[in-house]
Amino acid sequence: MGLFPGKGVVYKPVRDVDLGPQSAEFYLQANVKAPRMAGVLVKIFNWFLELPILGSLLLYVLKGNNLIHKLITLAELEESPLYLPLHHSGDLEEKQVKCLDSALSPPEKVELAIDCLPVYSEEIYDEIKPSFRRWTIMDYCRAYRSGDITPRMVAERFLAAVSESSEPTLNMSFFIDYNAQDILRQANESTLRYQRGEPISALDGVLIATKDEIDCLPYPTTGGTKWLHKQRPCTDDACCVKRLRLCGSILVGKTNMHELGSGTSGINPHYGAARNPYNSTNIAGGSSSGSAAVVSAGLCPVALGVDGGGSVRMPAALCGVIGLKPSFGRVPHAGVLPLNWTVGMVGILAGTIEDALIVYAAISGEIPSHQRSEIMPKMHLPLLSSTKSISDIKLAKYDKWFNDCSDEIKTCCSEALNKLRDHYGWKIIDVTIPEIEVMRLAHYLTIGSECSTSLDAFREKNFAELGWDTRVALNIYGAFSSKEYIKAQKIRNRQFQFHNKIFAQADVIVSPTTGVTAYPIQDDALKTGELDYVNGAALVRYSVAGNFLGLPAVTVPVGYDKMGLPIGLQFIGSPWSEATLTHLAFAMQAISESEYRKPEVFYDLLRKIN
Repeated sequence: MGLFPGKGVVYKPVRDVDLGPQSAEFYLQANVKAPRMAGVLVKIFNWFLELPILGSLLLYVLKGNNLIHKLITLAELEESPLYLPLHHSGDLEEKQVKCLDSALSPPEKVELAIDCLPVYSEEIYDEIKPSFRRWTIMDYCRAYRSGDITPRMVAERFLAAVSESSEPTLNMSFFIDYNAQDILRQANESTLRYQRGEPISALDGVLIATKDEIDCLPYPTTGGTKWLHKQRPCTDDACCVKRLRLCGSILVGKTNMHELGSGTSGINPHYGAARNPYNSTNIAGGSSSGSAAVVSAGLCPVALGVDGGGSVRMPAALCGVIGLKPSFGRVPHAGVLPLNWTVGMVGILAGTIEDALIVYAAISGEIPSHQRSEIMPKMHLPLLSSTKSISDIKLAKYDKWFNDCSDEIKTCCSEALNKLRDHYGWKIIDVTIPEIEVMRLAHYLTIGSECSTSLDAFREKNFAELGWDTRVALNIYGAFSSKEYIKAQKIRNRQFQFHNKIFAQADVIVSPTTGVTAYPIQDDALKTGELDYVNGAALVRYSVAGNFLGLPAVTVPVGYDKMGLPIGLQFIGSPWSEATLTHLAFAMQAISESEYRKPEVFYDLLRKIN
């Protein structure tokens, strides 16, 4: 690409950009020019932003300093805009899979998913047993079927654990809302089903938490605010929640989140900072912070989140659990707050990839009454017992991007990737992914514009009730113009084409999940939130393509830094390739799980009664 002083970038046509390992394309690191602010400073900064003339000038300067003018606003590019990341169904050929009939009920889909899991005998499992493991869906199912423990007993232990985690000594802030009476009612119904020998599915009696961006009765959907539920009452379950209820799952409440999904830390001034179970003085990551933390702490084997900019994968990696973001459109978005409708997706946080697969099977698929004009490709479930037999997998790696992280993450993820290659004989191919920083800015502009627009109807009335960091974010979002939004969608088209070319030669793209591990929560951020765009850019560095381009992606825990904080490795797949991603995640998990560590804050809900 060519640069002209005082002008925007003139981008070469996609056909002229070299994606090979020896490409001359320049890798631009995140050019974030914004100091960390919290407490009084963030209030003062917001005051300046809201001044009629000075605020507009300040926003213009901020956009210029962070290269938005040069790389997007004034850029020249020939591509047409792409407003929705919809992919053709194509003829994707995946290995060692089972086709899933979309007409099946959620319990039937769960049964098929379980048939895809490897079967371990006690002798074999003793040989591979990791030093630490979280209880899985199948562990709960077996315990309930045996009668050793009941859903009612687990629910009571869950409520006691949540109460303990909320005490001042821990103050984990896992939940925004939970209802003990409703949880026990569901648990009693499940217990009776097991006593009659009639459980609905393996998910019957399994505790599942839901991010407070997803409708789930009897709870209001706050989006992490103190007012949104008053303007948009929750009158029904989201589609994904309905499907879990049909399987007998116990929905245990609404998890904490970064307010309006507008940040990456998970620090919410209204409901507390969701804390990392591996070190409660550190962040859990945003915006699905509580969902990642409750899975990490053993309170639920699975939780639902929403991923608009890495908001499932990022906290999953920081909290040492699995985070799966499906292809755009694979899971219905009905009943989810419409904060970012072209980049957001319901995602799954789980202790193991097997549990993520079971819940993915349960909630995926179109709503029969809302058929798209373009038919979604058939779902495939991976036969995980056959993962070892898969050959010829090609993993695309862009070295300059892969290495743009802390030294500990770079070393850990490189070693994990090499183990995967050596153990399975899969091939790592070097590629160039152009204009990654441009894509990050275009995604930021897109998600910000969509969030701002979605709140237009009632933002003015409730603006003063927002946390200060979210207030700043919305002021910045509101400064993006229609011209900039359209330019960002042109960049989306460019990246769409770049990634399609890479997937023509590789099965997945591999990268770290985050550029830094979970950083400490500072006291000055607790009441106002914080602006930390440097760490924020590092946290989302590897997540953007999954959202901006509607691609499936999964993060797997692969190690820890010197402080014992988790590190995740990410696989980004071609459209609709969730089965292949699950195979790879399962392979990576099998290699890494012997070194998994127990979090400092952990609850064993299946412990045997003395």
